[in-house]
Amino acid sequence: MSCAYQIVVCGSVVPDPLQTLEPLNGPSGPGLRNEGLLPAVLDPWASHALYEAANLARKTPSSKVWLVSLGPRAKLQQVMMTVAQKAPFELLALDGSAGGFTDSAETAALLADAIRSIPTLDQSRLLLFGGWESASRGAGATLQMLGEQLGITDQFQGVDELTVNPDGSLEILERVEGGKHQVSCCAGPPALLGWATGNLPEPRNNPQVGMLNMRTVMPALQRAKPARLASDGLTYSIVSLPKQSRETRIVKDKTPDDIAREIVDWLRNGK
Repeated sequence: MSCAYQIVVCGSVVPDPLQTLEPLNGPSGPGLRNEGLLPAVLDPWASHALYEAANLARKTPSSKVWLVSLGPRAKLQQVMMTVAQKAPFELLALDGSAGGFTDSAETAALLADAIRSIPTLDQSRLLLFGGWESASRGAGATLQMLGEQLGITDQFQGVDELTVNPDGSLEILERVEGGKHQVSCCAGPPALLGWATGNLPEPRNNPQVGMLNMRTVMPALQRAKPARLASDGLTYSIVSLPKQSRETRIVKDKTPDDIAREIVDWLRNGK
């Protein structure tokens, strides 16, 4: 029989993906042009993790969801005005950089300390959720390091579905190569799940949920501890957008068979 879960979701704010992001080297290191002016959203992968956590908590009585977020306080406040209406959670905020050029190990250490500070945390009931990838920290390493620091060895990445069996065990659908899924089974918490897209749609805005969340969100933002990411020894030789390459040939009077044959040869040669 399933028990009540304590679900901690890790997710930060990222620039709105609809904006043009231009990297540059500044006085304090690499960053984005006009980064402070860019509108922010909750990381898309973390959003899926939050929706899945809220759905699991809704189906499992007495379960609770925390959202642990490291980012600039002003950006967090802006984003939480919207996210708070999507799902019930308690916010634990850290005031620091959420950029894509921060060190994953340092970020994981700060998040681990924040999670350990939750007064009622019972690790025997802990499910640690987060994004399999990130729109800012695309290495996909922060969540794995965080799990190791918290002593969670049952880790699952690329998760699309979680099912709680009658005996309390967890059946997890993970993405593998070739567009296939691997079915894994875990006896129960503690466990770490790095979510892909999941199966749930984005919840509708619920003003009542938003008002309940904001009672704790605003005090949490006011209490947000400064989180300094020193990144000692971390340097970048170059920061630039990927270059686009396009090779075009204009050829007249070529039959469809000749065109198809040339494309097949091009693919075979790996060009």
